Amino acid sequence: MHTLCRCLIVVASLVLVLSPAAKAEESDVGIVLMHGKWAGPPAPPIQSLAASLRAKGFKVVTPVMPWGKKRMYDVDYPTALSEIESAVEDLRKKGAKHIIVAGQSFGANASIAYAASGGEIDGVMALAPGHMPDVQKFGASVEKARQMIAEGKAEETASFADNNQGKDMPISTSAKIYLSYFDPNGLGAMPKSASAIPKPVPFLWVVGTDDQIYRRGEDYVFNKVPKHPKNRYLVVNGDHSTTPVVAASQIIEWIMSLHY
Repeated sequence: MHTLCRCLIVVASLVLVLSPAAKAEESDVGIVLMHGKWAGPPAPPIQSLAASLRAKGFKVVTPVMPWGKKRMYDVDYPTALSEIESAVEDLRKKGAKHIIVAGQSFGANASIAYAASGGEIDGVMALAPGHMPDVQKFGASVEKARQMIAEGKAEETASFADNNQGKDMPISTSAKIYLSYFDPNGLGAMPKSASAIPKPVPFLWVVGTDDQIYRRGEDYVFNKVPKHPKNRYLVVNGDHSTTPVVAASQIIEWIMSLHY
């Protein structure tokens, strides 16, 4: 899609969801909304969507996660899931009775992993999902991390490979932490996590036609989650970055359709 057209769509979406007429009373729905790899804060797509959701009365928290540029893998994936749990508890303390875990890119990956961990939630929103160690070529770095762990060097820091939407960048972290995110059969493997979600909950998958993961279709992850009548596979005209904003009105419509 032409850049100008995409920008106009984004602006129109924001006007729709942020207009005074669209505002609503405070809701008892709480949303943990996570940014993508190497992002924010602020992470523009997530902050824009968060503003739209808050304008509808939803309680929204946007935690700074370990894969963001402020942290760059400072804790392992199980600890990241514990941080999501803390965000969920924070929302409950603020009066949220229904919890949705959501995110863009790596945040979507983590939303699915958290659901698979058995956390008590009422919905999952995977927006422009990303980080695919089961597909991407991290083999040499994964083997390096495995070897270091086998040699008793799990906590030692080294340089490993990372990739974000085709852009390579070396990262410095411990072998244990690296493997927790990049093991092709670990928590970062979305198809495996989707299959491990213990019970049906409403699941929204949003993907843009200009996003790399769009080509993988519904069978890659979406069809592996437990069946629920409110599951939805939503395709919009956007790319990996713009999808959460382009789809904002449809995301809100889906949440409201859950009738909590």
